[in-house]
Amino acid sequence: MAKKKVAVDFEQSLGDLQKLVERLESGELSLEDSLTAFEQGVALTRDCQQALSQAEQKVQLLVEQHGTLTTETFDGPAE
Repeated sequence: MAKKKVAVDFEQSLGDLQKLVERLESGELSLEDSLTAFEQGVALTRDCQQALSQAEQKVQLLVEQHGTLTTETFDGPAE
């Protein structure tokens, strides 16, 4: 039986990725541990990218009006 992929918790993955980056930047890891952490970071990055892509697709579906996709610019909050 094929395993069903569990939905990615974006915030958790992003937090884990930040911790990995901090460990790598500390310079205290051995080469082997650094490579392992880097591999984990690549996997977490892919998970985050997938979650963001899925969120973008959901937003596009919600913005769709009268069968036509309308693209609207999001300027975000003023800084």
